[in-house]
Amino acid sequence: MDRQEVVERCRRDNVAFVRLQFTEPYGPVKNVSIPVDELEKALANELMFDGSSIRGFKRIEQSDMYFLPDPNTYTVLPWRGTEANRTARLICDVADPDGTPFAGDPRTNLKRVLKRAADMGYTMNVGPEAEFFLFKLDADGNPTVDPHDAATYFDVAPLDRGEDCRRDIELTLQQMGFSLEAAHHEVAIGQHEIDFRHADALATADNLVTFRMVVKVIAARHGMHATFMAKPIHGENGSGMHVNQSLARGDENAFLDESGDLSLSSDCRSYIAGVLEHLPAITAVANPTVNSYKRLLPGYEAPVYVAWSPGNRSAAIRVPAKRGQSTRIELRTPDPTANPYLALACMLEAGLDGINRGMQPPEPVNQNIYHLSAEDSRELGIGSLPHDLSHALDALEADEVMRGALGDHIFTEYVRLKREEWAAYNEQVHQWEIDEYMDRY
Repeated sequence: MDRQEVVERCRRDNVAFVRLQFTEPYGPVKNVSIPVDELEKALANELMFDGSSIRGFKRIEQSDMYFLPDPNTYTVLPWRGTEANRTARLICDVADPDGTPFAGDPRTNLKRVLKRAADMGYTMNVGPEAEFFLFKLDADGNPTVDPHDAATYFDVAPLDRGEDCRRDIELTLQQMGFSLEAAHHEVAIGQHEIDFRHADALATADNLVTFRMVVKVIAARHGMHATFMAKPIHGENGSGMHVNQSLARGDENAFLDESGDLSLSSDCRSYIAGVLEHLPAITAVANPTVNSYKRLLPGYEAPVYVAWSPGNRSAAIRVPAKRGQSTRIELRTPDPTANPYLALACMLEAGLDGINRGMQPPEPVNQNIYHLSAEDSRELGIGSLPHDLSHALDALEADEVMRGALGDHIFTEYVRLKREEWAAYNEQVHQWEIDEYMDRY
């Protein structure tokens, strides 16, 4: 759509307010609501905001920033307003006062990396699988870690007590233009997954931030709290976000070569090799919280080993069996707390690095890596992911290619705040320490 079409759609949809939405580097969505009468000014890139109040954006002495709304992201928020008084949403890029795209805006940064791929003749397609938990609220309306059911993988009602909530999430997503593929109860108690159709990388990142917002809003309307936290319950599987990805060259899937081994092209193999080489650094972005590393432990179906396989789910990268236009790789390590704009930029940059350097991946590992001893893993050349946020940040700081994927501004601010997050965590006295040491010592 263009600007005028957005204005006309607002008129037809009886929109009274428009939310201008963007994402800070650490993932949370921000927005400002404007009356529809101000929409044309916003579409002309004339609305300003204070960037110094957004973490990782600007210092107070240079804080003026502008919204650059993307007309193609227009949608009505079904849960806001009435038929005669609706609220719509536009996702925005962010610009400096002179109109230059802001280097610290995650969406703008992803566009930059996608442009690099386009210059090489590629477009990136992505299909995510994001899991989440539904928890009960306490008497004051605060979230607990008490799951709403004790169901497990693919269970049905009445064991699956989240069925109605999940259905309403699906209906809301469909009203907003999502093409859904599947929804079901996941392995852990209170855990769910809703999958939507793959799209180009930018549209998928937009869809992911919208998806997380919708899940939380609809869960709250059902009297529950939805969380994408990676590991909210000790002893249960955590929530992952498997990222299916491929490159296209025009209308052709660049990962497919029917004459090649496993029908995978040399581009696909080099892409896999690049992602594997940079995976420790990618982990700092794709698994961005202290809690993320409580999920990345052996024994809970989370891949913690730097390996690939045509089907083996214990490896970090799996190649699903389907070929043709569906040929793709699945990176299984990320979790849904990641900022999708930054995570996809890092994955793509890593894969392109592999292609540019003509890298070859190691031999695929077709046995259950979870059952290998440390000595067996070493003999096979299988490395492990960083075991905490601090080590992941060390890997990120040592990786010049991933620094380039983020750009200097985002890289510097991201590492700074994540180091502060790690320090704050380490300064806390946790309940486990009280339980373990109070009586003993």
